[in-house]
Amino acid sequence: MATLYQAIDLILSVLWFLMFAHIIMSWLINFQVLNLRQPMVATLWDGLNRLLEPIYAPVRRMLPDTGGLDLAPLVVFIIIIIIRTALANNAGFFLGY
Repeated sequence: MATLYQAIDLILSVLWFLMFAHIIMSWLINFQVLNLRQPMVATLWDGLNRLLEPIYAPVRRMLPDTGGLDLAPLVVFIIIIIIRTALANNAGFFLGY
């Protein structure tokens, strides 16, 4: 069971990092520091969108329309924090304590 706990924690950590990179990259694109006409930037942006859109889409459907402000990443961040906290509080179940 310890392996299951570590695997879930690793998946959540990777998701956290990918979301953080996606948010920072979106700011850099919006402030025109990065340009989507550059092949590497476009490929990375497309890959991050393909990975994270299935996670963001259900959250976006539940949230009210806020115009140009996308709150889905914030909600997913909060959900990840809640899951990681719940896992840490119940680590004894996974680790056999």
